[in-house]
Order: sequence, then structure tokens, then C-alpha cells
Amino acid sequence: MKHAGSEALDALEGLLVKLREHEALSERKRGTFYRKSSAFLHFHEDPAGLFADVKIDGEFERLRVGTARERAALLRAVAVELARLSPATPRAARSRDTRRGV
Repeated sequence: MKHAGSEALDALEGLLVKLREHEALSERKRGTFYRKSSAFLHFHEDPAGLFADVKIDGEFERLRVGTARERAALLRAVAVELARLSPATPRAARSRDTRRGV
């Protein structure tokens, strides 16, 4: 299975636009996304259709992305994985004045 060429990526442009919205991802070359310094997602094409390899729980999983439903499933999987990997947001520090009468 070969990496997706420019025509295949053209067909996925709407999906690529949505992936680019994730601040945690960087697109090093068209259709190849990294999280920090680690490969996270890229696309393949073959006679069976278009696929994405996305790193979930440290391992690449291949997901079909030929239909709108499959693309939506990929976006959900990416969002879930990025949420799992992101550090917990620290609670806002409460400021309080400990002086009497304030």
C-alpha cells in the first residue's frame, strides 16, 4: 500500500483542513501529521480505497477514510487520542488575600 499521492490528498482536502485545526498537530508535509516530534497520522491509497494510519495508544491503526462517515470516525479517533495524550489542565490558581479584613 503506497502513501497517498497528491490526487488522493486533493480528495481528502476537507479532512486535512480539519486536522490542521488541532493545535497539537503539525503537518510536516502535506498529509503527514506529527504530534511533538513523533509521527502521528498519514494517508495511504490502494485499489481498496483511501486509508489513514493514526497512532492510537502508541501503535498505528489503519482506518478507512473513503466516505464522509469514515472521515468523521477518524476525526473522532484523533480528538479522543489527542485528549488522552494532553496533560491535564491545571486548575486555575485561586488568589486569595490572607490579610484580615479583606
